[in-house]
Amino acid sequence: MRMSSHAHILEHSAHAAADAQPAVLALVIDTKGSTYVRAGGMALFGPAQQQRGWLSGGCLEPEIAERAAEAGRDGQLAWMEIDTRDDEDLFAGSALGCRGRLRIALIPLQRTPGWAELVQAWRQRQGELRLQLQADGALAASVGDQRQRWRMSASPPPWPATATMQVSIAPPPAVAVFGAGPETPLLLPLLRQSGWMIRLIERRPRWLPMRDAADDTIEATPASAAKAVADDRFDAALVMHHHFELDREALASLADTAIPFVGLLGPPRRRDDLFRLLAPAARERLLARLRSPVGLDLGGHGPEAIALSIAAQLQAWRNGRPL
Repeated sequence: MRMSSHAHILEHSAHAAADAQPAVLALVIDTKGSTYVRAGGMALFGPAQQQRGWLSGGCLEPEIAERAAEAGRDGQLAWMEIDTRDDEDLFAGSALGCRGRLRIALIPLQRTPGWAELVQAWRQRQGELRLQLQADGALAASVGDQRQRWRMSASPPPWPATATMQVSIAPPPAVAVFGAGPETPLLLPLLRQSGWMIRLIERRPRWLPMRDAADDTIEATPASAAKAVADDRFDAALVMHHHFELDREALASLADTAIPFVGLLGPPRRRDDLFRLLAPAARERLLARLRSPVGLDLGGHGPEAIALSIAAQLQAWRNGRPL
């Protein structure tokens, strides 16, 4: 799957596994028809049915939470099949809006030592998170060169399962945000909830509190931070200092990277003024990658509307939608 929106769920699952909490990861391994999520969708259920993530619009979660609690108590790999395609559901009053089938594995994380290390490698973008599950309770997971294998007791799946069931979750996309501003308090949480890993490049004291909303912060000039961004293979960069010279420095530095999406905040006239100060070679290297003004034209004014438009454009671009 191309877009990963599971970073916060997997992060919490890693904490739960590291602390030996009785948490259960509900992992969608197969779907058919109209469903709220696709294979790879996940939710985390903890003590007292605490929940992170959704596998439906809320209609299926009580049943999943109950079964997850049982799996957590028993320390047993369990399976669920939820099928709402039958027309009888419509007349029985149990229609849920979606007409599809979900097959779900309920994985008790207290039985998966080493899970936290795998999630950390995934968050560091060392590779896909690949999971292989077998009906007899054998599990294998890998990220890049890191591998773990577990075996636990398992209930039989409610469907014929003769082969290994596999799910792959792409590493999270990463964005470098050059400069904080009025849009940042809404933009960074929106991106994080959408699965993006965020590096903030900012050293101005006024905006340093914004670092709490990012995964990490580089307190440096754009030029000195650009190499670290390039080396980490970021998917996107946003230039939004609200400061002409800092934006010019960031664009000049990003011209030497291969980051495929470079978004520049501000009107076309400001972009043209900035480009006049860049070397011709830098302009040429940026043109095909530059989105300016960054953000989809959703209407509205002010920092909240701008933040929403930028998050929407990144979501569309990452998923291959026309811009």
